[in-house]
Amino acid sequence: MDLKQRIKEFIDIQYQSPRGILGLFVGEKMVLQHRRETLWTINLLKLKKEERVLEIGCGAGYAMENILAQPNVQFVVGLDISKSILRSARIRNRRAIREGTAKLLLGSVSDIPLDNELFTRVFSIHSIYFWDITPETISEIYRVLKPNGTVTITLCNGKNGETWTGIQNMLEEKLIPLMLQMGFKDIKILKGPNSRKFHTVAVFGEK
Repeated sequence: MDLKQRIKEFIDIQYQSPRGILGLFVGEKMVLQHRRETLWTINLLKLKKEERVLEIGCGAGYAMENILAQPNVQFVVGLDISKSILRSARIRNRRAIREGTAKLLLGSVSDIPLDNELFTRVFSIHSIYFWDITPETISEIYRVLKPNGTVTITLCNGKNGETWTGIQNMLEEKLIPLMLQMGFKDIKILKGPNSRKFHTVAVFGEK
């Protein structure tokens, strides 16, 4: 393996699970890169009274910070597989954590360390690329949602007018069929804003 390939693999690992000082930098870089689709996703949640929200792959906690600023939110949990990135999220949301309206957890979407039917909203932004999309993973999301709760999964499916067939096939042939199998209803793909020439979409479903 040449140096260029090793560097690329190292950077890819940092985006999947940021580590150390460089991981903190990557986390803040992702906040800047993904701000537009993050705010779009929060708007899609249509937050009402006493919402309890779970973010899967919370990163540096920017989305959590914005959600916690809204009056209809009761409690927000951020879940991530990276200890380094959770440090950034903890700093960004330290007041809410101290007041008991926010919590951060180290863990994976395939084994969410939380009780059944806790959340009215579950969402994720740019983390599905790193999931094992299996019945167990989708059932975990379904399990932690309250009846009539919703899931919103935001990702990119193309760039510069070109659709990435691999991502699109994953949505249409794997993710959505598994969501239907688990019992989600009103499933749809919503088109979002272009961000840095990437095409943003969100997969929405209701329990």
